[in-house]
Amino acid sequence: MSTRTLISPAQLAKPRAKALYRATFALVVGGFTLVFLGPLYWMVSSGFKDTQEVVRTPPTLVPGSFAPENYTRAWEVMDLSTLLFNTLYYAFGALAFQLVLDVAAAYSLSKLRPVFGKAILGGMLVTLMIPATVLVVPQYLTVLDVPVVERNLLNTPWAIWLPAVTNAFNIFLLKRFFDSIPKELLDAAAMDGASPLRILRSIVLPISRPILGVVSIFAVVGVWKDFLWPMLTLPDPTKQTLNVGIYSLSTGVPVNVLIAALAIASVPTLLIFLVFQRNIMSGLTAGGLKG
Repeated sequence: MSTRTLISPAQLAKPRAKALYRATFALVVGGFTLVFLGPLYWMVSSGFKDTQEVVRTPPTLVPGSFAPENYTRAWEVMDLSTLLFNTLYYAFGALAFQLVLDVAAAYSLSKLRPVFGKAILGGMLVTLMIPATVLVVPQYLTVLDVPVVERNLLNTPWAIWLPAVTNAFNIFLLKRFFDSIPKELLDAAAMDGASPLRILRSIVLPISRPILGVVSIFAVVGVWKDFLWPMLTLPDPTKQTLNVGIYSLSTGVPVNVLIAALAIASVPTLLIFLVFQRNIMSGLTAGGLKG
């Protein structure tokens, strides 16, 4: 079976066509690289500039004044160690709840086939069409006075963890992967006397490591990059996340120090992507085809 491409191998063999193809490819790749890495380079390099050079117009491509102490000052003035610990605490707490509850929901919808399971899944997917900002007010009122228990969850980790659990996209990803697991494998385990919970723990979860890695990354990054919800539910400065804390403490801070703090806040998520990018792609494509 031959691979279909935009340019046939016969045309690509011609010197002029090959040169045009390579030039177009280099132009497209270079353009996208500039668009995505340009703002990142500006942020990191601006953290090394002094105040006058940061606001200079037009901006300098290479820092003329090299001031690495801006990053040290940003770490101390913004108290980034506390904000970083808070963010890690919220992110991995949300991850734990998502792995337990979203996996259970996806497994039940995929393999246990509950009554009205398709309708429940359809209702979950419909929520993906609702803009997140529309849900801010009802979620805030719920957190302010939780029904039945009548508890105020502001300034508590539960205000971050509970809304993060209801992630329809992660449930859909997990269900799609669980659907691709051969039914015969699970039936054989059931015939040996394994309960549904034992099958999930001993067979399904070990097979599902790629998609569990993707869901884990999405859960951590989702909490890490969120700004509006933590700003509303965590008014206490000692309990704020990294993004909200930098915003709250930005008053009176020089712009170059502020940019340095933003660069430091971006490092963890960039490292997660660079280290686990192969897992992200393999997990997203896993379960797409049944074999």
